[in-house]
Amino acid sequence: MKYKFLIALYFLFLLLSVKGQQKLPWYQSTEFSVFRDSVRQGNFLSFAASPSEISSSYQSPANLFQSAAITFKFSINGKDNEMKPGVDHHFNSIASNNETPVIKFGKQNTSEPTSLYIKPNATLVIKVDMNEVLNDFKTNGFFITYDGKKIYKEDFKGVYVAGATAPMTWDFDNLHNYPELQLKDVDGDGIYTTTVTLNNERDKKTTLSSWKQSRNTNAFPQYHSEYPMTDAVYNLSLEEMMNAIEPDSTFRTGKLWAGVWTRDISYSIILSMAYMQPEVAKKSLLKKVSKEGRIIQDTGTGGAYPCSTDRMIWAVAAWEVYLATGDEEWLKKIYPIIKNSIEDDSHNAYDKVTGMVHGESSFLDWREQTYPRWMQPADIYESENLGTNAVHYKANLVATEMAVLLHDNNAAENFRMNASNIKRGINNTLWMKDKGFYGQYFYGREFKIVSPRSEALGEALCVLFDIANPTQQLSIVSKTPVTAFGIPCIYPQIPGIPPYHNNAVWPFVESYWAMAAAKAQNEISVIYSLAAITRASGMFVTNKENFIANNGDFAGTQINSSNMLWSLSGNIAMIHKVIFGIQLKQSGLFFHPFVPGLLRGKRSLTNFKYRDAILDITLSGSGNKISTFKIDGKQMAVPTVSATMKGRHSIEIIMTNDSRPAKQYRINKVDNMVSPETPVVTYSSNELQWQSIAGIKKYIVYHNGQPYANTTKNSLPVPYTHYSEYQVVTVDKNNLQSFASEPIIRNNSEQIIELEDLYPKSSLPYKGYSGTGFIETTKEKNKHISIPITVALDGTYSIDFRYSNGNGPVNTENKCGIRSLWEANKFLGSILFPQRGNDEWSNWGYSNSVIVNIKKGKHLLVLTFESWNENMNFDINQAMLDKVRLTRIF
Repeated sequence: MKYKFLIALYFLFLLLSVKGQQKLPWYQSTEFSVFRDSVRQGNFLSFAASPSEISSSYQSPANLFQSAAITFKFSINGKDNEMKPGVDHHFNSIASNNETPVIKFGKQNTSEPTSLYIKPNATLVIKVDMNEVLNDFKTNGFFITYDGKKIYKEDFKGVYVAGATAPMTWDFDNLHNYPELQLKDVDGDGIYTTTVTLNNERDKKTTLSSWKQSRNTNAFPQYHSEYPMTDAVYNLSLEEMMNAIEPDSTFRTGKLWAGVWTRDISYSIILSMAYMQPEVAKKSLLKKVSKEGRIIQDTGTGGAYPCSTDRMIWAVAAWEVYLATGDEEWLKKIYPIIKNSIEDDSHNAYDKVTGMVHGESSFLDWREQTYPRWMQPADIYESENLGTNAVHYKANLVATEMAVLLHDNNAAENFRMNASNIKRGINNTLWMKDKGFYGQYFYGREFKIVSPRSEALGEALCVLFDIANPTQQLSIVSKTPVTAFGIPCIYPQIPGIPPYHNNAVWPFVESYWAMAAAKAQNEISVIYSLAAITRASGMFVTNKENFIANNGDFAGTQINSSNMLWSLSGNIAMIHKVIFGIQLKQSGLFFHPFVPGLLRGKRSLTNFKYRDAILDITLSGSGNKISTFKIDGKQMAVPTVSATMKGRHSIEIIMTNDSRPAKQYRINKVDNMVSPETPVVTYSSNELQWQSIAGIKKYIVYHNGQPYANTTKNSLPVPYTHYSEYQVVTVDKNNLQSFASEPIIRNNSEQIIELEDLYPKSSLPYKGYSGTGFIETTKEKNKHISIPITVALDGTYSIDFRYSNGNGPVNTENKCGIRSLWEANKFLGSILFPQRGNDEWSNWGYSNSVIVNIKKGKHLLVLTFESWNENMNFDINQAMLDKVRLTRIF
């Protein structure tokens, strides 16, 4: 008690000290305020006693008031397959020792609402009756889930509990990583149980209360200003940067993420590590190159590449290192790696129709965090995401510049054309004129639509890479939704999904957003982002990976790290690339400072190393226009330092103190709202039907990718044509839209070719196939599969394959099956067989489709494994193939 009193007295003294030193904040909102030397959030205070010391009273509220109302679901094999979305079990855990009733799998358990809280270290025994499932396994060999999917006895790996209260999680794909969440039948009676500890004091969410610089950072650029808090956060980031170097001189991305991750290091290098740690950056990048000379895609959905294709951010980072160092040997080393990787992508992921690139959202790689539940890995591959396409656009641009420098003129022209196509596709497909920013992604089946959510990183990259024109850039920064504690990864949020990418702010994304705001000359937005980043680092006394958008707390996201590489890299970039406006270009170092009027004053950045030069820079005034730019006392016409400059030099920059009060320089600050649930749609007797959803203003029905009807009812008669895709979107009273439902497909022109009729069927004991069997394809077996077809009518056809791939779960590993589809010598497109579940070889689904124009008559399709079809495993590239489906859509 005495200890707590002394702590409170100390922070009261600090608070009074703050009031005496600085009464006016440079940022103020209902949620928090930022002063020269402190951050205040409610009753919490973070105070910088000096540029090398921070004290914080912040305590996460996560453990204080945990509701005793527990919401959960059971899961077979780590899938959301017990009950419909939005239908959960409810139980009140109000005692120290609690036990649920025996809940029958698939039958909802309910309880009355409670206002009580969970007691510390409360235990909860969870019980589920699986006898109906087990009996179906015994009698039928499979169990049919609520949505009609079959789970075969041989594929049953276990039953888990997912939920909203820790240690439970709604991250179904990762349930297998939590042993306490797997229920066991210890006595063979079909009743599975597990015991979890709730509100575990051992897991109390805390962070550091103070930091005092303990490492010598003098080898790096030293920053001094009239704002002790920003100085201290900068120095904290320098020290954590030094902590983030592994013994082998590569980056560690975070304490919870040992090792090197392609996207993490790349985004960090682009922010500031290219010039802060060039040799570490080089070594880290080269660790993400395969022995075949390709960029390695991080693990992700469906066995990663090419379901995920954002590995190309590596190219942008590698180019940034070249700009920072001028190392021509480095340029010669990275160019063939980038060239090879782009050439593979051009076969595996480029969409010749839209001009864009297929693949999962860049860095947003937990599928349920940003995609509707119905989307399979093949659907995610088929989608075309804003951020990922921005990455591919910039990768092709830097490849063009490299090719020109290395006199590879033909390749330069190809890269330039790729970039042009991607940019055109982004602007033609994803730009939402009515909203003034880009849509999240283009998604669906044969007829895709745009998800109208914003995607913060993608929006920022489109500004920074000039994908958006100047007018669009102004619009994006002023109209993209931002929330109280920062710009969320996506907006609006997805219901029922815990914070991580959903309902979360990532400081590194905020840093890219701040740079985009500066480029768009939006002073209000720059202040907002600087404040958001300063609050998080100051309150938490470390560079956390992420925090919850709702309340700004670091606790409660699915995974979080302190001393996070891309967060600290962003903090450093805020000083170097926003305040001082440093930009790396081929010809030199350019300066475009942006000092908001509320942060006016004198500041310096000394010992800044650029190639063979050391720069000591002073900056005074405010605004984004330079009045005076001097090198060694000599006035310069252009604010730049030549790439050939050597030795130590002084730079003086004086700003014009201009401001930006125009209406277009604003921010779209909104409440952190949640979109409606995605409807589950069925079809019967020429009528679409879906469940009623509370609070919905209307339902929009789409037909073949176009709005077809608006209705307030939960059904709609629809005509039956030779091919139709129907989807339903819910719209709530705030005009927020749900994801579109899984397409309902109606057609009368479908041709099936059973592959076991063409090739010897496999003897493997898998079930659930159609016809009399299936065939296996590997890099050695059935490497070339010829498929004769006869087409009755000229038309546009969709070609896809029913397959299984049990080489890994849907969310990790690297064994996506990839093949190329040909007719004669014409390449039609790549066919993907993503992972569907670890050892779940009786789990069948459809690949992506290839759309082709086919004339009436006989044709020969050939499915082959080509050199560009390598996945990131390189050894295992396998699938079981059941049948081919040929569907005329026009």
